[in-house]
Amino acid sequence: MQKTILAIAFFVCSLAEAAEFSGVPRVVDGDTLTLGAVRVRLEGIDAPETDQICLNASATRWTCGIDARDRLASHVAGRSIFCGSGGTDRYGRALGTCSLGGENLNEWMVLQGLALAYVQYSSKYVRAEEQARTNQRGLWSGAFIAPWDWRHRNRQTTILGALKVPVDAQKLLLAPSGTEGAPSSDCVIKGNVARNGARIYHMPDQKFYPKIVMSKSGDRRWFCSPEEAEAAGYRKALR
Repeated sequence: MQKTILAIAFFVCSLAEAAEFSGVPRVVDGDTLTLGAVRVRLEGIDAPETDQICLNASATRWTCGIDARDRLASHVAGRSIFCGSGGTDRYGRALGTCSLGGENLNEWMVLQGLALAYVQYSSKYVRAEEQARTNQRGLWSGAFIAPWDWRHRNRQTTILGALKVPVDAQKLLLAPSGTEGAPSSDCVIKGNVARNGARIYHMPDQKFYPKIVMSKSGDRRWFCSPEEAEAAGYRKALR
């Protein structure tokens, strides 16, 4: 009898957790979206953290977490998506499989090499990851640390990718992110005042972005958009 009651309670809870969401999302990072008041974690995949650094095919620093977020946002392009959820994670986010016009967005991120199959929880996207790795797409074109390892990184952390790992790969990949100290993952544009007084802002994909240390003294500011920086009198860096 007790087992029956527990089974019924579990079934009821599962139904309560099951939900469907649709609308135009706001992309938080490479595997998290918000639809209205609901935060959705793309189930079965793990994308680089927003402040994670990788190496690109030329073995130079690449803000892969920001790129994963921006590529997903660009792909969705303000269109409505549909997400089905069968539960929540420990942070209260809905675990969802989301689609855009019938295309599985979870799978798309893995196929583009912008996320990995999160095999600790699901093997659903392993084949998609194999395709991305074979074709050296995204993360697989350079060198990187798996997101779940990067969150607990140390000198023994395994480095993945297509590159023959450069001698200084660990130093580059384990160094503090160029976005460290940003007020939020949406506000990572760096504003700097040059010696000649020129006010310049640097985007995450620009050459000198990693060299601007925001913790140093001086008139340095974080901005959330180019428009905000330009309204404050800053111009975009030439490179």
